[in-house]
Amino acid sequence: MLALQTPLKSAPICPWAIGDDLYTHYHDTEWGRPLHDDRALFELLILEGMQAGLSWLIVLRKREHFRVAFDGFDPTIVAQYGEAKIADLLLDAGIIRNRLKVRGAVQNAIAFLQIQAEFGSFDQYLWNFVGGQPVINHPVTMADVPPRSVLSDALSKDLKKRGMTFVGTTICYALMQSAGLVVDHLTSCSCYKPG
Repeated sequence: MLALQTPLKSAPICPWAIGDDLYTHYHDTEWGRPLHDDRALFELLILEGMQAGLSWLIVLRKREHFRVAFDGFDPTIVAQYGEAKIADLLLDAGIIRNRLKVRGAVQNAIAFLQIQAEFGSFDQYLWNFVGGQPVINHPVTMADVPPRSVLSDALSKDLKKRGMTFVGTTICYALMQSAGLVVDHLTSCSCYKPG
């Protein structure tokens, strides 16, 4: 007689992260965790813009190739991309080949460097929007997680004023969630910490 094995129960997580190991790993190790490294913040800024109109899972699957194609997301290098490099990127099937988004990445790198020069770091600039501390929300269901907020409205408006593109309020809210400025893990999620 075969013994029935009880399946291992995994910790409860936010529903959007269930069903794909890459999503689950991202949820468990990155999403909603405070990030203060400028290069990593630049990467998120560019990837969130690339995600516009697509699923985040598509971006995650291409992230490693993006890192190679965009020189490790070094904003100093990306800001210097000329027409030849942009043309090469638009031929690279390993990334999202949208002309406006690729050109926007270069434009955003230039603005990113200007923000670093003005504030000492992009980290300092970005975290000023939340007073230096994560905003911890307490959503019970995914319906309680908004697509934007007053804070993302303000960030979007300011980034646009500084010359950035693909930084609408919904993209800015996703950036704030990704970088841990806003924590939207459901209260039933194992990553939820009331704060």
